[in-house]
Formats: sequence, C-alpha cells, structure tokens
Amino acid sequence: QVQLVESGGGLVQAGGSLRLSCAASGRAFSSYAMGWFRQAPGKEREFVTAISWSGGRSYYRDSVKGRFTISRNNARNTVNLQMNSLKPEDTAVYYCAADRSESEIATIPDYWGQGTQVTVSS
Repeated sequence: QVQLVESGGGLVQAGGSLRLSCAASGRAFSSYAMGWFRQAPGKEREFVTAISWSGGRSYYRDSVKGRFTISRNNARNTVNLQMNSLKPEDTAVYYCAADRSESEIATIPDYWGQGTQVTVSS
C-alpha cells in the first residue's frame, strides 16, 4: 500500500515555472514506478510523465517534452515535477501516481494522490 500526497500547485503566469512534489508513504517506495497525470475541466485525465523505479528512465507526453522534468529521490520517498515555460493549456489538476509495473504506470496505475491545482494565466 502506498499513500501519495501532492504539493506545490498554484497560480502562475504563462511562461512561468512551478515545481510539484509528491510525498509517498508506505513500504518499498523505490520499487515503484512513479508518474504524473493531469485533468483539465471537462476533459479526461491524461498521462503527463513517468519515471522508472531507479530514475534511469523517464517518459513524457509530447506536449510537455523539453518543458517538464520528472525526478525522484528514493531516500526521501519523493518524486518531483519541474514545470517550465508553462502555458494556459497546462492548467489542470495534477495527480501523482504509483505502480509496481513500469509498463502500466502510464495507463492504469494502482495508486493515486488527491491532486493539486495548477492554473496558468495568459
């Protein structure tokens, strides 16, 4: 069982930056692949990025490549999402996710956080 708590959301102007954090509790955090999803009003939840258990591999949706960076600290049980050059279309609730399977982290992760709101004004 893994519990996930996100923080770091807020309001930022277009072109600005935000750093989201996800704190995980429970055993064996380092054995989980971790990811971030987002859901904008009236839209389905979508995959944003994921990172392997070791941090050696990462994956991004095309629209955030070059702007977002995912990282993890297994000693602190945290995963971070650095978001730069933010655009109004990045506005959404961002969710942290965890799964033991790296092949499933981008589709149907087993564990979810409660979400944190990110709003980008134009």
